[in-house]
Formats: sequence, structure tokens, C-alpha cells
Amino acid sequence: MESHLKNICKIFQFKDLGDERGNLVVSEGGIDIPFELKRVFYIYGSDCDVVRGQHANRRTKFILINVSGKSKVRITDGKEEYIVVLDKPRMGVYIPPMIWKDMYDFSEDSILLVLCSEHYDADEYIRNYEEYISEIRQ
Repeated sequence: MESHLKNICKIFQFKDLGDERGNLVVSEGGIDIPFELKRVFYIYGSDCDVVRGQHANRRTKFILINVSGKSKVRITDGKEEYIVVLDKPRMGVYIPPMIWKDMYDFSEDSILLVLCSEHYDADEYIRNYEEYISEIRQ
């Protein structure tokens, strides 16, 4: 049986347009990325025992790409759990709104790039897991 969560949190493989001079990965909003980019940030220097994220967003869509090193992303909708290992700079995982995410197990050289569909708004974050479960069951 196909996982519902894997169907909505798709893995993206971006084009490598590199040549003998080196690698070049291109991702364009609205073409390779299924939304218009409004915010970009990256996480680096996190120890392997640090857990980042630990929230869901009401409106924001994300694509997470480990452009260096590796990390893991635990994704859940309150029913299913899906763990993605991000260890290739051409690979990203799409996370739609109202999906809980934890990023962890960062390698020493990890740089996790996060592409977002919305500008930052603290009010659209759900940072308490029990509140998240309550809200998705309404």
C-alpha cells in the first residue's frame, strides 16, 4: 500500500547542469519548485544531537535541500511518519502546510537550504505537537 505522506511530501531531483568545470544545480520557482519563492534560509553548524524545526506551518510550503553534508527530516501528519535522508545536493523534499517536521542528525559539514512559499510570520507556526494534533483533527 502506497504511503499517503510519501505522496504529498515528494522527493525532488533537481537538474545538474554542470560540466568539466564543476557542478551546477538549478532550481527555479514556479518551474522546478512548485511555488513562488518568498523566503530562503539555511541551517549550518548544528551538532548531530540537535533537533531543529519541531513545528508545523499553517500556510507555508517548503523544500529542504542539504547542499552540503547530510541530515534527516522526520515528517508526520499525526498518523504516518516518514523519514527522509537528505544527502545529495540535487535532492530535496517538499513539505506542504500542516505537516510536522523535525530536522536532525546533521553531519559536521551539513548545510540545509530551506526554500519557502511565504515570508516569515510567527503566527502561522504551530510549535506544540499536542496543539498541532488537536488542530488537524478539527
